Amino acid sequence: MSQASHIAVLGGGSFGTVIANIMAEKGLSVRLWMRDQERVSTINNTHTNPRYLPDYPLAKGLEATSDLDYALVGAEAVFLSVPSHAVRDVMQQASASLTPDQLLISTTKGIEAQTFKLMSEIIASERPNARIGVLSGPNLAKEIARKQLTATVIASQDEHLRSRVQQLLHSPYFRVYASTDTYGVELGGTLKNIYAIAAGMSASLGMGENTRSMLMTRSLAEMSRFAVSMGANPMTFLGLAGVGDLIVTCMSPLSRNYRVGYALGEGKSLEEAVSVLGEVAEGVNTLRQVRDKAEEKEIYMPLVSGLFEVVFNGAPVAEVARNMMTNVQSSDVEFVLPREDAVVSGVNLSTVP
Repeated sequence: MSQASHIAVLGGGSFGTVIANIMAEKGLSVRLWMRDQERVSTINNTHTNPRYLPDYPLAKGLEATSDLDYALVGAEAVFLSVPSHAVRDVMQQASASLTPDQLLISTTKGIEAQTFKLMSEIIASERPNARIGVLSGPNLAKEIARKQLTATVIASQDEHLRSRVQQLLHSPYFRVYASTDTYGVELGGTLKNIYAIAAGMSASLGMGENTRSMLMTRSLAEMSRFAVSMGANPMTFLGLAGVGDLIVTCMSPLSRNYRVGYALGEGKSLEEAVSVLGEVAEGVNTLRQVRDKAEEKEIYMPLVSGLFEVVFNGAPVAEVARNMMTNVQSSDVEFVLPREDAVVSGVNLSTVP
């Protein structure tokens, strides 16, 4: 690619807007694609995105467009920041405009319902042999917009892609670390949304710091247990895309998943909680998919099972919490104590699914 090439960001939501603007602030030419021509005109005329980040000034080098071909042709790198349910459709639309040397980076967290594919896997299925990366970490868009210090992870098997994304996004307030565990980084960013719902519920019920600490550490154990069964590296979950993302999502009212959980803890139904939020939180869909996959693969995930009963079957939160405290106790840190040696009250945990 020549030095004159631009960067494309597909999706004009909060995160797509902030990463597009980080690059535009560095003097790069950035084309931000979205479907709504009215919103495109507003962004280009006012240099703000009033729907998602009304007080966030956008750099002059950021150009919004509703023309997908214009956004993509000649782009050095393409960042996908559309909702998970739209990724395959957007990739199918984009395919004719893409070339094999372009860098494709997903920032979307989620799982495709019908296939259980992560976003990078959808991209690979639509663009075989593409150069693919995943960007994930504790990255609340509104805090990035306020230029609060933030770090993230770019994961890819492609060394050039990792290095180039670090160059494109690094700024005085945004730091980019690298990983080769694409699957683990992507799963970390996806699974933590489930546990943010549980964290919001516990906060609304007035549960204490001991409870919150237990919830987050056991959530991390479940996340890593599930991810390793799917082929990820457990060490990935000690980093920004694992425990880092889990902490920020479970502690911040800015998280959509946390707010859904808070509303459920107040006694609202799922429909009422989603209505208050105005959109479905990604963790709601992920919860159903992960629970089904955990049952299929016989993975022990008591938090996911209990949360599923609350969210989808209307089970009383307090009763589910009590039941979870009587579950078989596993080892404290996953993958440290051999499962065949973890025996509690005469129960061999190697036999526990």
